Amino acid sequence: MSDSAYRVETTSRLAQWRIENLASCTYRKSDPFKIGKWNWYLSVEKSRTLSIKLYPETSNLTRDNPPVASFIIKIVSTLGDRKCLIHPEVKNKQLKNNEVFIWAIELPLTGKFIIDVEFLDLKIASPDGSEACSIWSEGFTQIVQLNETALASLGRMLSESIHTDIIINASNGSTSAHRAVLASRSAVFRSMFSHDLKEKEMSAINIPDMSIEACRAFLNYIYGNIENEEFLTHRLALLQAADKYDILDMKEACHESLVEDIDTKNVLERLQNASLYQLPKLKTACMRYLVKFGKIFDMRDEFNAFVVCADRELIAEIFNEVLAAWKGF
Repeated sequence: MSDSAYRVETTSRLAQWRIENLASCTYRKSDPFKIGKWNWYLSVEKSRTLSIKLYPETSNLTRDNPPVASFIIKIVSTLGDRKCLIHPEVKNKQLKNNEVFIWAIELPLTGKFIIDVEFLDLKIASPDGSEACSIWSEGFTQIVQLNETALASLGRMLSESIHTDIIINASNGSTSAHRAVLASRSAVFRSMFSHDLKEKEMSAINIPDMSIEACRAFLNYIYGNIENEEFLTHRLALLQAADKYDILDMKEACHESLVEDIDTKNVLERLQNASLYQLPKLKTACMRYLVKFGKIFDMRDEFNAFVVCADRELIAEIFNEVLAAWKGF
């Protein structure tokens, strides 16, 4: 049996194990695969029922920092019409060493099928019993490399409007900022304030394509004062602004973050943005999620609507990926 029979394919939050044939055995355990901080295993056992098990690798990390997992697990039959069995969403299940999640399936499964696990959240159980913290909210780090005191002072300049000298008019409100800070972070702003443009004379910048909430998040990022939740909420608006005002570190931070939580609700929008803003890593991740992991079949109505309005070259790329995947299947 080839090594591929035990390999689990993964993205940042999705794991898929393709079972070609269970007829010759009653038990199979996957190779380890990494999701979050932990290595995981899947196993399948066939007796009177089919049992699917998911569990973390036994290790010091799992013992000292056991994962608390929320996930959706499903079985997809790949023979003929795709048939799918979905387990109800599992929420905040703690999995310590030697603890497993078990799904017993009464219906017999033969031939090829896929075990699909989508991790909605992963938390680290707190040893003192306090609320567990999501590992994916830990991942956000600000790009600006300043010491904490200087960074806090810069943030106060914005939050307390200390000697601000420029007004920014968003679509539904206004806020103030500092020319020098904006010019130091963006060559586009620097050009506005250095040449005889209306922004120089009027001491105002109009950004009608951005809400005041997104605008404040934009400024908070520039001043090194943004919170994780604010960043996650406004990533797409920040991506658009970073591209428009040529702030490369913000664009890259948005790019990396958008790759981390692709799912069926956002993959098509992110694919469109990846094409529009030339984000190769995000584009590859979205294509892989849709085609290699077969999610395009789970969202046919959404994809048909997407085809109507999406860029023609992008649609051609998707279909080329689908054709290539079929040839290799």
